[in-house]
Amino acid sequence: MSVTAAIDLSSIPFWGLPQAERLDAFRRLRALDRPVFVKENKIPFIRHGAGYYALVRHADVSEASRNAGIFSSEPTANSIPDMPRWLAVYFGSMINMDDPRHARLRRIVSRAFTPRVLAKMEQDLQRAAEEIVGRAVKEGPGDFVTQIAARLPVQVICDMIGIPAKYHDMVLSRTNMILANADGEYSGIEVDYSRQDAPFGRWATARGLVKLLRAGHELSALAQRLGRERRRNPTGDLTSLLVNGEERLTTQELGSFFILLVVAGSETTRNAITHGLKLLTDNPGQRELLTGDFETHIGGAVEEIIRYATPVIQFRRTVTRDHSMNGQDYKKGDKVLLFYNSANRDEAVFTDPDVFDITRSPNPHVGFGGPGPHYCLGAHLARREITVMFRELFGRMPEIRSDGEPDYLLSNFVNGVKHLRYQF
Repeated sequence: MSVTAAIDLSSIPFWGLPQAERLDAFRRLRALDRPVFVKENKIPFIRHGAGYYALVRHADVSEASRNAGIFSSEPTANSIPDMPRWLAVYFGSMINMDDPRHARLRRIVSRAFTPRVLAKMEQDLQRAAEEIVGRAVKEGPGDFVTQIAARLPVQVICDMIGIPAKYHDMVLSRTNMILANADGEYSGIEVDYSRQDAPFGRWATARGLVKLLRAGHELSALAQRLGRERRRNPTGDLTSLLVNGEERLTTQELGSFFILLVVAGSETTRNAITHGLKLLTDNPGQRELLTGDFETHIGGAVEEIIRYATPVIQFRRTVTRDHSMNGQDYKKGDKVLLFYNSANRDEAVFTDPDVFDITRSPNPHVGFGGPGPHYCLGAHLARREITVMFRELFGRMPEIRSDGEPDYLLSNFVNGVKHLRYQF
């Protein structure tokens, strides 16, 4: 059996394999002389295409990211099939756009990441981390994800937007639903993926799409309602900045941006923090190095956690015209998937890529996306959240460590951890 026949990146069961087996599969794909073409799954109610090229090398992912004119984010970047309008109204955010539409929205929402806003956010971050860790100390050891890692980014983002605390749990549960639609724990739909007809059976898929749509609607409605209030009575929060002034977000754009911010910002950061605790537990020498001189090494530790864990596995691009790149010919309309998880283990770029090394330098990972116009706008915020949380954790719980193996999310999009026991 050929390498390509044995590795089906469109198969849900593939993403349920142990991490080591998946990493080995991507290593074998990187060793091939050109990207493999993978057939798409057929999903009822959504138009599908023939398939996509899997870009697994750092050079391909980086070059495609830079060349947004040829490797387009339209019509969609966060879905393998083209996203229908009834989903795009909620999930068709600026990551699914090219310039000039992308540039306009990025210019507006960049108000969330100015030095003044980030300076205030630093205080909010510290306060939130102190509250969350203080509560965990009182509660005692348990589930690191639900007690600690999942709490910080949701609280920070909701505070930044102006979402009242009474909605924080709802926001967290809806983001889980959006990113974990294939995982029975979050979707509430148990499917036997070992059966050939099960993964995309009409009944299960219909229920999953309804839940996805409902989650998007509820988050969008929450943000839109807040936006209307802030237009009438600005308060100085981020929503007030985004919906007032000469250049502003429309009500629908605000809803989509909030979903992007809370999903991309909360889920990825919480998983980086969770993976980080596991990595520092499994690598005591690296942990000792970090805690021995935290301020010197935390910057490198954050970058290495992001590289090693790669919270966002992949995004899609669509080829706008016939093009050749690194020996592969692409035709107009071809889909490609940028597999950041594989690019971050590329032996051609990283020495001993499977070794966790917080002193790694240089570390040109693509954990925040490749270079180019779609590089993560919230990368600085994510770095600060991870830094503040680990500073607080090691300050209040110097003996904190993970206990046992993580319970991984079943997803081909997010390298998520649902549960991780911990001690301190």
